[in-house]
Amino acid sequence: MGLLLLVMVFLGGELLAQLGARFPSERRVVVDPVTGTELVFLTRSSAGDSKIYQTHNQWTADGEWLIFRSDRVPGEALAVNESTGEMVQVTEGGYVGMLNVSRKTMQLYFMRPNKQDEKAMDVMVVDLAALFRDSAAGRLKKARHYQRVCATVPASYGAHGDMALDAEEDWLWFRVGRAMAAANLPGEVPLAEAFGPRKMGAGPGGLAGVHLESGELRYVTSVPFQVGHVQTNPWVAGQIVFCWETGGKSPQRTWVVNADGSGLRPLYPESEYEWVTHEAVISPDEVAFAIMGHRSIPGVGETAEGTGVQGANPGQEAAWGPSGTREKPTGLGVVNINTREMYIAGQIPFGSGFWHVAGSADKRFLAGDDFARNVYLIDRRNGEMLLLSAGHKTSAADHPHPTFSPDGSRIQIQSAMLSEDGRSMDICIVPVPEEWLKR
Repeated sequence: MGLLLLVMVFLGGELLAQLGARFPSERRVVVDPVTGTELVFLTRSSAGDSKIYQTHNQWTADGEWLIFRSDRVPGEALAVNESTGEMVQVTEGGYVGMLNVSRKTMQLYFMRPNKQDEKAMDVMVVDLAALFRDSAAGRLKKARHYQRVCATVPASYGAHGDMALDAEEDWLWFRVGRAMAAANLPGEVPLAEAFGPRKMGAGPGGLAGVHLESGELRYVTSVPFQVGHVQTNPWVAGQIVFCWETGGKSPQRTWVVNADGSGLRPLYPESEYEWVTHEAVISPDEVAFAIMGHRSIPGVGETAEGTGVQGANPGQEAAWGPSGTREKPTGLGVVNINTREMYIAGQIPFGSGFWHVAGSADKRFLAGDDFARNVYLIDRRNGEMLLLSAGHKTSAADHPHPTFSPDGSRIQIQSAMLSEDGRSMDICIVPVPEEWLKR
């Protein structure tokens, strides 16, 4: 044992860079100091861990592991077993952008630059079942036995790591570069200019796809604005949801399109006073989103520019326009993709209101966080709202970004509650109260 530890000390960097490398459990149950909820922290490291974005799947198909990003092996992804806390490195050689965890099979998909042409992108697939099995048995093979190139996107597409698996998991839809988007945008369509103080949002943007078995490429659509937050409907093949990305309020945030390019339209048509953000597909026919209520009403108390609270409440700059105040309805919205009807399920009556939102696939619960890193739960059947977890430190490097487990019984977040530096984050599981599950 002593010799093994010595080898790990001297070869630490190389050893930890190996696909299938194992890390001891850091699992710890902590009682929320504010709500009394028992929180299960699956990681505990100053290196910093972060969850996959809440628009995407987090759990492996067997329901036992969560995939996450971590600086304990810089540039690589890890998996943590929810029951045991054991961790395994699941990429080798790095990845770009979004990690896509299959819901149907024990596989992980991601992109990385092609070795011969760095402007081209290889789509990689990892056989997680074989990797976990051999890692546990101590019989790891070379990375090529678990991780391979399944398709390559040519440099001309300007492919980006902003991507998502189709519901059938045969196609991967991704954001393209400006040149490709411009080449496929009709000449009569005027380009959008940058919007807001971050000088983002200018077009064109576009989407394309690659078939994961044959490598076939398919162009989906071009739009006159910057594309972001590409996601799919996990229950409906060929349905893509994306946004007009400005770094804040958009003239029209949410969009939906079919994979054949048809049906392009605003998902929730918004007005100039609505600050819509952080949309996420939550059920076969629904998308949840936040209508922000985080800005002061001009002429009432603080001005729209804010008075020194911008660090805690971003988006206070006057250049964002008249949106985001509570002169108009705000809250956690849910829109039906098919009927186009929407409703506001609830709103935090103080502070920023909801920011990042999620929903259980069975349509029983909704969840959301706020600027203070609190996590709230809503029972959709009676509208009851509960402060589920708090005390996650506003100094944290990022926000909780809640995501429901596939069965709707748990919520995954990222939290700096246990962080010594107040910034580094850990992977945390928040249970839905047993009383609510039994209703």
